[in-house]
Amino acid sequence: MFSIHEDVGAGLVLWHPKLGMVRHLIENFWKEEHLKRGYSLVYTPHIASERIYVTSGHLENYSDLMYGSMDIEGQPYRVKPMNCPGHIKIFQTRKWSYRELPARYAELGTVYRFERSGVLHGMQRVRGFTQDDSHIFCTPEQLPGEIEGVLELMDALLQAFHYEYKVFLATRPKEKSLGTDEEWRVATEALVQALERRGLAYEMDEGGGAFYAPKIDVKLTDALGREWQCPTIQVDLNLPKRFDVTYVAADGREHEVIMVHRALLGSMERFVGNYIEHVAGEFPVWLAPVQAAVLPVNDEVLPYAEQAAAELRAQGLRVDVDRRTEKIGHKIRDAELQKTPYMLVVGRKEMDAGNVSVRHKKRARRARSACPSWRRKSLPRWRPGVKVP
Repeated sequence: MFSIHEDVGAGLVLWHPKLGMVRHLIENFWKEEHLKRGYSLVYTPHIASERIYVTSGHLENYSDLMYGSMDIEGQPYRVKPMNCPGHIKIFQTRKWSYRELPARYAELGTVYRFERSGVLHGMQRVRGFTQDDSHIFCTPEQLPGEIEGVLELMDALLQAFHYEYKVFLATRPKEKSLGTDEEWRVATEALVQALERRGLAYEMDEGGGAFYAPKIDVKLTDALGREWQCPTIQVDLNLPKRFDVTYVAADGREHEVIMVHRALLGSMERFVGNYIEHVAGEFPVWLAPVQAAVLPVNDEVLPYAEQAAAELRAQGLRVDVDRRTEKIGHKIRDAELQKTPYMLVVGRKEMDAGNVSVRHKKRARRARSACPSWRRKSLPRWRPGVKVP
């Protein structure tokens, strides 16, 4: 499903076709859920002038996790460790009235961070990864409602993947941090109020905040009982000040905007890597890279098998045809090992009758325990020219 090669670089993941399809489906689902809630999709470059990271404070406080500078026409550039400076620049391309806020920007943005080789671990800890990143620009009055909205969206996304989770409130780091005590107090109280209004129990993580903001960290519990840090929500009063990000308030004056950083799956690499183990590789039908394998008994019925597959693909199903000259039992076994949800067996009898024989792969007990609310659904009997609901 994926590989990491020394020739490419440690901590840099290559997504193979089947896992690439899983990622595509998750990203589409993610985009649809965000668009329903008033987010706008944006895109930012993979590199940027070093100047922007001087302004943001990343170069001063985060340089040990940033890759070295590149000289481009005499100017130093960096591969981006964060998406937030780019989103700020998009917001600043015009003046904003308080009546137009909040502005919610969402990006599946790839970032690069220099993790030490000793901590790299499969897809869970890598050097190049895609965050399901978003930044919300709002007024102080809108902040509590926006954080609650983020928590609601987070819960909806995690429930779709059958995850339980624990919530932690991470406070100001003792060594490196930006901003005043009052700014940190206001930001921390906003997070606490939102958690309490949502009725979410949480534990304190003293000193575990980012250098620029307190945050809500969420750890997912997988089917094996292990905890993984994925979602994070941060209230930032510092970057708006450093970049002079403002809006025009009701009094006609410019005021600093409140900025919320949040990633709800965390990164695609870590989330998908964990999810593979969470479901023991048995993706639910909506996420299965191949939903059905058409298995012709012999070459005589292969043209009919191709016809069946073509009609199912036209209806939006992900279907493969096993064209090998192996025995049908061998094909069925291979499809089961590939964890394909449905096998559509085609022989002379099925071809003459104009249908297929549907076989459902047996679900492993481990996958059932990972998704307790999952229920089996049989595909309707397929016939050429008949739509599958």
